[in-house]
Amino acid sequence: MMVSALIERELTRVGSPVRYGVFVAVVGPSGAGKDTLIAYVRERLTDDDHVEFARRVITRHSDGATEDHDTLADAAFIEADASGAFALSWEAHGLRYGIPASVDDAISVGHVVVANTSRGVIPALRQRYANVAVVEITAAPEILATRLAARGRESRGEVLARLARTAPHDLSGPGHVVIDNSGPAEIAGERFLAVLRKAVAFSDVSGMI
Repeated sequence: MMVSALIERELTRVGSPVRYGVFVAVVGPSGAGKDTLIAYVRERLTDDDHVEFARRVITRHSDGATEDHDTLADAAFIEADASGAFALSWEAHGLRYGIPASVDDAISVGHVVVANTSRGVIPALRQRYANVAVVEITAAPEILATRLAARGRESRGEVLARLARTAPHDLSGPGHVVIDNSGPAEIAGERFLAVLRKAVAFSDVSGMI
């Protein structure tokens, strides 16, 4: 679905933008370590009930090696999407992804919601939610290639060629933060943690206005 059509559909479905809390969109190329850093901050925020980590719905079976998610068959996903089950949905690499509609409720009461999303849907997110932080996780190309090649799906040369073909996305705008995860995960993880703590503080203040 084209992003412009997605925005129009979402604005029709729900009164927008949803205010008070913050949607934290985690984006970046495969191999950047998004799941690793999300797990890092989640472990350190277990006692903070103002931060929620959205559980995605994907048309792919969970294999235990990637993120823990809910699975729907393609036809069931389309039906759920049409019935309003998702706050946001998109397609990538032959799969469908959805963020549960309950995210709207969480943000409306001032919570910070963290979700692994696609760079292509950031415009739709900024239309749907008043407060969006985009955390772009990156790594040096050679590190991305090494990490992806280690998965055994492609050779290192094939990975480098694919990375070179990746189309850039303009993510510039309020709340855009770039975190380089080329080094130890603890360094990038602490930067990510600082972003989330600022988002919580922002939600607390905005809820008083």
